[in-house]
Amino acid sequence: MAAVTRLLRRRCLFSVISPELRPQLPAPHITSACHTRPNFPLKTLGSSGFSDGSCSSYLRNLLGGSHMSTTSGSLSQLGLRSYSLLSLNDLRDKVPRKQKTRKGRGIGSGKGKTAGRGHKGQKARGSGKLGFEGGQTPLRRRLPKRGFKNPFSLTFQPVGLGKIAFLINKGKIDSSELITMKTLKDTGAIGKQIKDGVRLMGRGAEKIKWPIHLEVSRVTVRAKEAVEAAGGTVRKVYYNKLGFRALLKPEWFEKKGRLLPRAARPPPKQRDKVDSIGRLPAPTKPIPFSAEEKEASPR
Repeated sequence: MAAVTRLLRRRCLFSVISPELRPQLPAPHITSACHTRPNFPLKTLGSSGFSDGSCSSYLRNLLGGSHMSTTSGSLSQLGLRSYSLLSLNDLRDKVPRKQKTRKGRGIGSGKGKTAGRGHKGQKARGSGKLGFEGGQTPLRRRLPKRGFKNPFSLTFQPVGLGKIAFLINKGKIDSSELITMKTLKDTGAIGKQIKDGVRLMGRGAEKIKWPIHLEVSRVTVRAKEAVEAAGGTVRKVYYNKLGFRALLKPEWFEKKGRLLPRAARPPPKQRDKVDSIGRLPAPTKPIPFSAEEKEASPR
């Protein structure tokens, strides 16, 4: 018992004294053991009492030598109960430290009744109009206008001759048939978002060494010269929004049980920029240019 008393004095054991041994120990030792926290490192404690640290060896020497075990069973025989730093009842899920304030749930919360809004007024009844500044001229009207949006602007998706030649060499495009915008979309030469049509560019024009026939919305001068030098033709055709849907996705009309629409005529501002009206469904054979069309064809 004297060894246990010395051990508690040195505070090498973080435990709770069993009630059976409390009358046998002096009052100062009980107070210091039950109400004071030890100063030794916590890493020497394990789930079953002590590990093989210095405190464990010191306890074995005090309690009768190295032959005495310091497990939880031997400690319970001495009237000491081991304490684990991690308990199952201490485990919990990850929860926020500060809970959300619940308004309008009684006066005890401090946010009941008016819920922090005060009495009457616009702010108590709801939010005001977005951008309203109490009657003065709002910021969106104080700032001047800048720029404009052209309602007649057109957005074309570009495609180069080099990419078309690459797909022909790969076998994805048949150069003997007419190459339409649907052919370019199905083979991956252009993206899926075709807004106002496709513009044929002259990038990679030196790779075109055989005649090809194309129908696109716009064409550059360099691309047109390269295709015609190889013996091919390029025709600029017009499709409106509905015509593009019928050209690129004819199965959509069949699924809806509708007929394909008729090709629309170009508006007056685009009549001099196209050669002809687009054909529906997607054509497979090119239309040869007449002598008048070749002379009147814009560059």
